[in-house]
Amino acid sequence: MLSEGDLELVHALQLRPRASWTELGRTLDVDAVTVARRFSRLTDRGEAWVSVSPGPRLFDHLCVAFVEIDCTAGAAAAVSGTLSRHPHTVTIERSADTHRLLATVATADVAATAHYTLDVLSAVPHITAARTRIVTHMFTEGGRWQIDALDSEQRTRLAPTPDGADTDRARGRLHITSRDRTLLRLLSQDGRSSYQALAEALDTTAYTVRRRIDELTRLGLLRFRCDFARPLGGWPVAVTFWATAPVKELSAIGHALVRLPQVRNCAAVTGNHNLVVQAALHSVSDVLRLETRLTDTHPGLTVTDRTMTLRHDKLLGRILDPHGRSIGVVPPDVWCAPGTCAPG
Repeated sequence: MLSEGDLELVHALQLRPRASWTELGRTLDVDAVTVARRFSRLTDRGEAWVSVSPGPRLFDHLCVAFVEIDCTAGAAAAVSGTLSRHPHTVTIERSADTHRLLATVATADVAATAHYTLDVLSAVPHITAARTRIVTHMFTEGGRWQIDALDSEQRTRLAPTPDGADTDRARGRLHITSRDRTLLRLLSQDGRSSYQALAEALDTTAYTVRRRIDELTRLGLLRFRCDFARPLGGWPVAVTFWATAPVKELSAIGHALVRLPQVRNCAAVTGNHNLVVQAALHSVSDVLRLETRLTDTHPGLTVTDRTMTLRHDKLLGRILDPHGRSIGVVPPDVWCAPGTCAPG
């Protein structure tokens, strides 16, 4: 299990993923060398890591979908292993229905999602069915979820600056270059890579790299995140609620749900259910408590199905072991054509 000190460091990095060791140490009341050494130990063990996730405005330019995948008996692990190497399948969850996977798929547009789900997935051995629910609005995604290990004063010290997304520039003017894709791939592997190291890999200057990262962040296209082995940190339970809300109330309910500390992902989707809510919890008994809270607070909301995740095989490009430790990386590349980009 992760120690209290480990969780404090994780929380600090969730607030400021690229803060200096000196700044982090000052907040945690330890020296910078100790903080750096502690995080190095966590990353070496695969127990915590910093990477990148889509900024709030990038969802306006991508097609994201939740795909329920049925497999032949006993083949779910093999199918998951195959899909884990696909850069478009960014997250894979193994559910209590042992023959079923829940995959989060991201592509450049609807046509690419259609090709991936209808053609690429259908060619994977042992997949018997796939149900695709396309995200029509992402209220929040997992990169914004935080644990509660720091006190209020520490959180204030590390309070991140507002996203400051320049919406006018972001809408309709997004162009991710091949160099950007390489940059994102490098940051997926190590979100704390120095500007100099990134510059050397890209054959450019540290100033250029920093300016581009700042621009992508300012436009709301890029966000840094710190993840950790949740089962080892006290969050062993993950649940997905499929729910239906009145159309006129959907936006208000979605924005209210994202304020709950347990909620990691919340999105409006197509299909029989128009809302999906994913939460990280401390215990199985918390599932009923959370569902009761959701429906008591929002009488118009009906939870029609709930699925407990038994294991995350992949989390935003990170291949995980049964305890949630990172054991590899397949950087997402949503802009490559499905079926043509090299698997991880």
